[in-house]
Amino acid sequence: MPVNTVRPEPDSLQELADGIASRLAGWQRHGEPEFEGIRRAAVAITLYEKEGQPHFLMIKRTARGSNPGQWALPGGKADPGESITETALRELEEETGLQAGPVDVLGVLDDFNASRGIVITPIVVLLRGPQKPRRNPAEVASLHPVPLARLQAPGVPRWKETDHGPLLQMPLRHDMVVHAPTGAILWQFASVALEGGTVRVNATLEPAFTAS
Repeated sequence: MPVNTVRPEPDSLQELADGIASRLAGWQRHGEPEFEGIRRAAVAITLYEKEGQPHFLMIKRTARGSNPGQWALPGGKADPGESITETALRELEEETGLQAGPVDVLGVLDDFNASRGIVITPIVVLLRGPQKPRRNPAEVASLHPVPLARLQAPGVPRWKETDHGPLLQMPLRHDMVVHAPTGAILWQFASVALEGGTVRVNATLEPAFTAS
């Protein structure tokens, strides 16, 4: 697996965001072409400052509905006629109450061709000014700010051998282990946006519980 190249820590969230935007602007993104039965979706990797440190927001889905009980990034399926960026920003506000506009988008990562014909586009968003997330109880069981540094901690990512191949695990907390597709998206974000790496993740194995 690729070896992380840790960059010096930036002095501010804005400096961090500028570096992320610069690296994503130079990234040759892989977009998934249209195919029969495709369903487009978007997720927001949402960056903000909490207690003086950069964080991103994870959610836990409710026990009912789409992806019940799973760790996720805010996001969902595209509505007819909206751009994929509009989808990510709309879903972010609907699920967490956090508001961002096109000017707050730092860049876009590779599409992830997930199970059931769903293609997920990750949008990286910077929150400007103080905002407090509030969950939509119809879709979100709980909200979880995660220090950005966890994505570059020792042992992240880790791999578990299975009968179907190596299974990606992103242990973000002792009680939060994230798998593909969300884990794969975060792995690519850490490699490309934070470190200037070249990880491609579209072939990352999904466990059965996220593919169901």
